[in-house]
Amino acid sequence: MGSKMRHRASAIAAIAAVLALSACGSSSSDGASSGAFPTAGTGEVHVYNWTDYIDPEQLKAFTAETGIKVVLDTFDSNETLLAKLQAGATGYDVVVPSDYMVAQMVELNLLQKVDVAGFPNGKNIKPNLMDVYWDKGRQYSAPWMYGTTGIACNTVDPNCAKITSWKDWFTIGAPKMDSLKDQVEVVSAALRATGVAAADLCTTDKSKYLAAQNLLDGFKPAVIDSDSGIERVIAGTSNIRQAWNGSAHRMKAKVPTVEYIYPKEGLNLWADNLVIPVGAPNLDNAKIFINWMMDPKNAAAESNFTGYDNGITGSDAFMAADLKSDPAVIMPADKVALATPTPNCSKEARDLYTQVFTTWTTGQ
Repeated sequence: MGSKMRHRASAIAAIAAVLALSACGSSSSDGASSGAFPTAGTGEVHVYNWTDYIDPEQLKAFTAETGIKVVLDTFDSNETLLAKLQAGATGYDVVVPSDYMVAQMVELNLLQKVDVAGFPNGKNIKPNLMDVYWDKGRQYSAPWMYGTTGIACNTVDPNCAKITSWKDWFTIGAPKMDSLKDQVEVVSAALRATGVAAADLCTTDKSKYLAAQNLLDGFKPAVIDSDSGIERVIAGTSNIRQAWNGSAHRMKAKVPTVEYIYPKEGLNLWADNLVIPVGAPNLDNAKIFINWMMDPKNAAAESNFTGYDNGITGSDAFMAADLKSDPAVIMPADKVALATPTPNCSKEARDLYTQVFTTWTTGQ
């Protein structure tokens, strides 16, 4: 293979190795997969996904091929998803949590153990994304998209040249700045900016959270919202945004002057997943939906829409050239060491994250 492909392959291998690392706080609960794999379905499948994170044309194609209608509802953070399920929502068949949230939901007995690896298209899961820390052997979850959380900056704004770190991001005080409304991303970035190492992002040392809180007290972005950030950057109402890398790719497709910044203190590497919650009313349809999305062509179509890489073998052949060449999406070899798994913290640490984030947002 050519030089670019070798570099890309080595970067992907390194990222996959990071995603497969063990992390504190994850465990598996017992359960049983249910019966033979369904071959046909009717009726509906109710999907609860992140906003603007699935191709509407693919949903039409799924319905055309299977006869199953997709009913889509959306959320803006893992914590919103968890709260909805813990509050007793039982109408969803497929939900899309991130890695650390899968681990928490397994611990809370909120997910069905359906042996995703044993689905007909389970064979397509990339081998080094099979034994991931949140789901050894893929008993509960199928890979969706994976990526990083950094900073998207429209370089028409001269402040972009001054931002190389999370500390810069929090202290530059530029106009037209947006932040994600995501407590894990915001607080972990603030911890990194105040000197906390990636390996210590689940600390329970309250003094470290106080330092992060003090930094956040002076951070007043124009918008705190996980939704519509792509549209704001394209419209020019936002120039500097904490962003997922696929969002940055989609911004750049419309605004070529957008660049993706890898903060020098490091950034979170996350992987989203398709899972089936306990109480799913259309279990067979949920299995059919997840299996369909693990087909390489369908996974590639979703990557082309969302702007992220995926965990399905063979999908590369169908992915858009601009996606495979974008350093925001395919992490450059010299940036791989900056990425570490999104922390799956203990309840004590999660409560400290919530306290810092709530204090910050209510003080805006």
